[in-house]
Amino acid sequence: MSKTFSSLRYRNYRLWFAGALVANVGTWMQRVAQDWLVLTVLSDESGLAVGITTALQFGPTLLLSAWAGLLADRLDRRRLLAATQAAQGVLAAGLGVLVLVGHAELWHVYVFAGLLGCVSAVDGPVRQTFVAELVPEGQLSNAVGLNSASFNAARLIGPGVAGLLIAAIGTGWVFVLNAVTFAATLLALSAMRTSELRPLPSAGRARGQIREGVAYVRGRSDIVVIMVVVGVVSTFGLNFQLTSAMMARTEFGLGATEYGLAGTVLAVGSLTGALLAARRDRPRVRLVIGSAFAFGVATGVQALMPTFLSYAVAGVATGLASLTMMTAANTTIQTGTTPAMRGRVMALYMMVFLGATPIGSPLVGWVGETFGARWAVGIGSVTALLVATGAALWARRAWHVEVHYHVRSRPHLEVSHAFEVPSDEAVPADEARARVGAGEAGARAA
Repeated sequence: MSKTFSSLRYRNYRLWFAGALVANVGTWMQRVAQDWLVLTVLSDESGLAVGITTALQFGPTLLLSAWAGLLADRLDRRRLLAATQAAQGVLAAGLGVLVLVGHAELWHVYVFAGLLGCVSAVDGPVRQTFVAELVPEGQLSNAVGLNSASFNAARLIGPGVAGLLIAAIGTGWVFVLNAVTFAATLLALSAMRTSELRPLPSAGRARGQIREGVAYVRGRSDIVVIMVVVGVVSTFGLNFQLTSAMMARTEFGLGATEYGLAGTVLAVGSLTGALLAARRDRPRVRLVIGSAFAFGVATGVQALMPTFLSYAVAGVATGLASLTMMTAANTTIQTGTTPAMRGRVMALYMMVFLGATPIGSPLVGWVGETFGARWAVGIGSVTALLVATGAALWARRAWHVEVHYHVRSRPHLEVSHAFEVPSDEAVPADEARARVGAGEAGARAA
């Protein structure tokens, strides 16, 4: 089997991959339908209203992620995922029924977005760490990359299908169809062979475990750099549903089909980035910073495109850069974190990654309403360039980075520095040495 798809050798992972792909298609269909419903039916083409909806959907991540990460470290992840997936299906069906009977109002969408956000806040850290139970440790980087490929294959399919379905049968039925797709994940979870799972070490009950996770992250400058870069880019740049809706509707005067098409083209680049990530043995901190800078360049170009077609095509590079950054950040943190701490660390990462959305979405929506849709895209470009440049300069000074280029020998580019992951007295010596080695490896390429 190709190295890109090597994790699919494992039956449990194949089930998870297939079920998640179906559910992710439904999720992207709902996101497009929800934003379109708010923008064109329940508000007077208000980018701010769409931003508030997005903020409510991701806001609970700020409040609940730390506790969700602790649950992921303590409880049976498969059962917890079954509960969160079922709850998301019920919420999608409820909103769909409201729309179909003609009683949906803007505040209803706000309430459902908030409830969905609460469930997603618990689901996120569990979903991120559960993949480590499905494959051997050496396959984790590949499995994370394929997870991203599944998610972005769904983003490739979902928005386009949603645009066609909205035009054909309306947003209500899109929500109902999304509810049905969660059955695929539930069936996959129930069909897994528990004897083939590789449970991660669980955290026992004790006081101060959330503070322990925060202290662990604070002691890891590589994780802090990743979180700062991803947090800033997520806040101002990863608002594609909002910015694409505003560009399609207010800048180019187009409809739902074109809006869905923009998301589909964006996903072409994202899927390419995910497949490349699946082939990468171990990503580096420098890849996170470099791809964030590339994202700033790509979105800047996209904001200047004169026609909708050129805007959509430019989204390929934006999708590639953003997915590379997200996958590199996710894998670097997971592979470099102590297994018993992984749920809490990933929860803090998800808090930064998704929790930034409630802050950024209303602000980006306001910028789009006040200064125009192009500036809503442009603010993501400017902030990404600034944070990537700042992180690179800080890392060079703090980690004593040295860069050497060799014309005649490989590797042509050699990056080295003295950064080390601090040892952890609570971790066995062998594991602590492995963590330091992983940190040094990431640092050499930072």
